[in-house]
Amino acid sequence: MAVSKTIQRLAKEGLVDSQPYRSIFLTQEGQQLAKEAKERHVAVVEFLLALGVSSEVAEIDAEGIEHHVSDETLTKMREFVAKKS
Repeated sequence: MAVSKTIQRLAKEGLVDSQPYRSIFLTQEGQQLAKEAKERHVAVVEFLLALGVSSEVAEIDAEGIEHHVSDETLTKMREFVAKKS
């Protein structure tokens, strides 16, 4: 998908503000979604590290896992990491 079409889609979803030939800014909703995505990524990486996966592999694997893991599983991952700490 072309970058411009992606930006248009994100703007329709209310996640970014953009104007032709200007910078692109996350809306408040977009910032919240980005924050949640980052938190999911960190939780998955921390879980994989707690299992003994190397940091390099944990980062790579988390990129795929974070998009498919359920909220229930993510909660259990966080609980597991908290217990190990």
